[in-house]
Amino acid sequence: MCVDPVPPPAGHLTRRGVLATAAVLAGTTALAVAPGTAAAARRPEPRAGDLVIDGGTLLDPATGAVVEDGVVVIRDGIVRAAGARDAIEVPAGSARLDARGRWVLPGLVDAHIHFNTVDEASDAVRKGATSARSGSTNFYQDIAVRELARQVPGRAPRLKAAGVFVTPDLGDTVLADPDLTPLARLAEGVRSPEALRRVVEVNLARGADVIKTRVNERAGLPEQDPLTQVYSHEQLSEVVSAAGRRGKGVLCHSYSEQGCHDAVTAGIRSLEHGVYVGERTLHEMRRRNTFFTPTLTAMAGLAESSDPVLAERGRTYLPILKDAVRAAHELGVPLAAGTDSSGGAVDPIGREVQLMHEAGLPALDAIRTATTSAASLLGVEREAGRLAPGFSGDAVVLSGDPHQDLSVLLAPLHVVRAGRLVESA
Repeated sequence: MCVDPVPPPAGHLTRRGVLATAAVLAGTTALAVAPGTAAAARRPEPRAGDLVIDGGTLLDPATGAVVEDGVVVIRDGIVRAAGARDAIEVPAGSARLDARGRWVLPGLVDAHIHFNTVDEASDAVRKGATSARSGSTNFYQDIAVRELARQVPGRAPRLKAAGVFVTPDLGDTVLADPDLTPLARLAEGVRSPEALRRVVEVNLARGADVIKTRVNERAGLPEQDPLTQVYSHEQLSEVVSAAGRRGKGVLCHSYSEQGCHDAVTAGIRSLEHGVYVGERTLHEMRRRNTFFTPTLTAMAGLAESSDPVLAERGRTYLPILKDAVRAAHELGVPLAAGTDSSGGAVDPIGREVQLMHEAGLPALDAIRTATTSAASLLGVEREAGRLAPGFSGDAVVLSGDPHQDLSVLLAPLHVVRAGRLVESA
């Protein structure tokens, strides 16, 4: 789990070519360019839309309020009004989406996903994830996907990019940027304070919004032991400090009890996976407002693996992780939904919401993990997670009441991204 290998970029890679290469790997020629440059002046404006979502039952995850025969007015990609029909002035001549007999929710948030291609990004949107946080990529593809989302919102979620993984063995990722290649000389890999800072600094120089690191080995590789700790508390603190100097948070891949505790007390922003997170650590997370992104979907996927080692691991870990999620919720630890999708297959974020409910969260609280709570983790709580004036015009139209049946989130009837209707999955 976490990042599946992809081929490195071919040929010589220069500093000026880093974002261009990421764009090619992602399948788009969209480039991140500095404001004020000639390229920026030629760059087309993002395409937002005008739309009225008419007649649906609106659910506001923030308050739990339900409004029947509701109307959402989106103009220039932004919600201008949302509520009961008799309280909303609908602009004449507006394009309309008939939502009568349907439920309407804000677009969902996948707080842990790996994007390598445009198809993956587009698939996530079609399945309801209109906002997302990258769990890292091998060659800065997520930076290009983030720009794609700005240019053509219907093809990618609003994205917080993590860049490349801060991990002891970078492998082919040393080719992601020339400033990383000196790290290949290190016999012990990326472990010293200087090396850890180097990867963080290169990520930030390339425009990463968050930093991704690990404390344990991977669960998705049968030859690795996910309870083996690869970074100490001191090393994790170095990563957190380097990111914090630029105002960035850190998400940390973690499994073992001690690893989870070391990561949280080092100051990470969110704990990813966290199967064996203990009660002392959960209390610390509540005190620090550290988020928990359990990626239950990925663990359930392991249980279905054709590899016997991985299948047994998934069957063992999934009930333990569900118990951890329930304990976290009861203690008031903020939870965020993330699928950990990677390798070309995109799981619907609605599946993670279902699994949160199975772990013990009430349906509304499970929905919040993929709306208001996840939006808060991403720092977009004033843009995403609600259908309210000033928020982005992102919505999912569902066939039924999610309070009664969360499976309706698995395949939205319609997805609206920045005021434009997106082809559903």
